[in-house]
Amino acid sequence: VQLQASGGGLVQAGGSLRLSCAASRSIVSINSLAWYRQAPGKQRELVATMTGSGDTNYADFVKGRFTISRDTAKNTVYLQMNSLKPEDTGVYYCNADDYGLRSWGQGTLVTVSS
Repeated sequence: VQLQASGGGLVQAGGSLRLSCAASRSIVSINSLAWYRQAPGKQRELVATMTGSGDTNYADFVKGRFTISRDTAKNTVYLQMNSLKPEDTGVYYCNADDYGLRSWGQGTLVTVSS
C-alpha cells in the first residue's frame, strides 16, 4: 500500500494541527495504520495506532492531546494534534502494517515554536 502524508507546518505552542495520511487502497482491509514521529537527533517513536476494526492506542506522551481517526470512504487516516508543545516537533510519518508487510509515507514536518 502507498501512503501520502500531509498537513505539517509551523504552529505556536498550544496550537493545533491535523495531519492526513491517504492510502492507495481500502484502509479497512489493512491490519493497522499508525503515526510515528522522529525528532532531530532522536529515534523514530510510535505516536498512535488504529487497527482495521477501528481500535486505537496512544503513546503516553500524547494521550489526551492527540486523536487518531479515519475516513474509510477517503481511505485516509488523520492525526488531530491539540495543545502542541515544542517537544512535539519532528517529522511525522504514517505507517501501514499490512499483515507483516510494512509501508511508510514520506513524512511531514511539524514545528512547534515556544
